[in-house]
Amino acid sequence: MTIATGTIQYQLGTTPVTGCGFSYTADELDIALSGSVAEVVYDDSGKADVEALLAGLAETDFEKGAVERILADTKPLEDWRVGEALAEAYLVHQKDCFFPWPDGRDERKSGSSLPGADLVGFQSNGLDDFFAFGEVKTSTENKYPPGAMHGRTGLKQQLEDLKDDVKIKDDLVRYLGHRATTASWKNRYQNAAKKYIKSKTNVRVFGFLVRDVEPNQDDLRTRVTKLAKDQHADMVIELLALYLPQDSIGQLSNKVVSGRNGGVV
Repeated sequence: MTIATGTIQYQLGTTPVTGCGFSYTADELDIALSGSVAEVVYDDSGKADVEALLAGLAETDFEKGAVERILADTKPLEDWRVGEALAEAYLVHQKDCFFPWPDGRDERKSGSSLPGADLVGFQSNGLDDFFAFGEVKTSTENKYPPGAMHGRTGLKQQLEDLKDDVKIKDDLVRYLGHRATTASWKNRYQNAAKKYIKSKTNVRVFGFLVRDVEPNQDDLRTRVTKLAKDQHADMVIELLALYLPQDSIGQLSNKVVSGRNGGVV
């Protein structure tokens, strides 16, 4: 199910560094959460692959129950994870991105934190693939920009690192390469890697804010201006701010869980 484009509230900057604020209605949000976002949150495609791998090994009811236990995801669902999934689904459906390996698959224990960008994959322009790296912050703070923009782990620093730190980009390219060797998307990886090897700045960078306050360009205005300074001609940077209905972020996880449980949280 394709996620809605939303209603544009403001646009900033010029290519290759731009910012856009857009909003969702309550209906648009609910449709997204019950479809594309839930699929990302629960990693439906990855779960199906593991289920197919294990299903033939279970013969007794006890063994089938063990497979169901292994596949079950019992960790609590946080609102920020849903915000991240919302950003991923939007970039996939509206920005021609593909993120083949969710970071949740690399957790060695539930809830562990992993280094690197939130989203690692590719963006296609219809002819070629480019590495795409995304950072996502979800904030209910009635301040422009929110505190999540600043600090050592804030969106500001993360975007600057993705723009200028070659080691971070190299790490992400290598991380994805380990998973590409036998994957169906191996050719896409090689196409993107060929461009990156020729130019370490030939990538696509996304900064994504998920908000439930009134739209305000001050969320992105300064970042767009700062990132445009000393810009790299072949690097495209897009900052996006998605404005949800007021006070809706605190209900994101409940709505996704409720949808999966047939309306029961």
